[in-house]
Amino acid sequence: MKKHRLLKLATAAAVLLLGVSAVAGPASAATTLKVGATKTPHSIILNHVKPQLKKEGVNLKVTVFQDYSLIDKALVAKDLDATYFAHKPYVDQEVKKNGYKIAIVGAVHLEPISAYSKKVKKLSQLKDGSTILVSNNRPDYGRVLTILRDAGLITIKKGTKITDADFTDIAKNPKHLKFKHDYDPKLMPSLYKNNEGDVQFINANFAVQAGINPTKKAIATEKKSSPYANVVEVRQGDQNKPAVKKLMKALQSKSTQDWIAKRFKGAVLPVK
Repeated sequence: MKKHRLLKLATAAAVLLLGVSAVAGPASAATTLKVGATKTPHSIILNHVKPQLKKEGVNLKVTVFQDYSLIDKALVAKDLDATYFAHKPYVDQEVKKNGYKIAIVGAVHLEPISAYSKKVKKLSQLKDGSTILVSNNRPDYGRVLTILRDAGLITIKKGTKITDADFTDIAKNPKHLKFKHDYDPKLMPSLYKNNEGDVQFINANFAVQAGINPTKKAIATEKKSSPYANVVEVRQGDQNKPAVKKLMKALQSKSTQDWIAKRFKGAVLPVK
């Protein structure tokens, strides 16, 4: 009788432990969130928040891409859960061109595009017929035109939506500036270093990667109020997933935004 009673108690304890294990298992299991990004500054910022997310049960896995065009493709193919590499006008272009069902969940930082030159110290010093080198990333054309307009070098046709603008939207070009815009974005720093053209427009991430400090070398930079803040994207319907919300909370937190400003010394600007 005593042995039977002990056996029942042992069985009950085992069942209780099994039940606790079954409940605790899924609750304690980390969620893996796969995010595609370019190297600088996106992957650096993501790796900065990785320890914070780990404490909240999110295992952040960052995949670095060299080619912009492959990142959203990987997201749509479900090889990634989110992407962090581009600004809203670029995303809008990709959605329109490829029919991607993706959504923006929030902005994190601005990589100001800047003008560089080894021939002049100010855009106003450009001579008649000077050549302006720009990448083939069409969503950046409005950014370039805005800087040139603000410098008094061109005017833009009335009614032009700046995020859709290209070089055909120039109304007046009194210095007869010539535009070449068929270069891969990551090649722009090399054009500057090799002194090709008279002015080169380079995105901050590519400048920093190439060892060029925008705050010291740029002769003109777009304003912080620019609509080209870099954003996080997910597939439509995934915006409210807990892991995605935790990622955005970490990226947009005051501590992370302050860290961005300090870490990149003005080359990358926090949006909050």
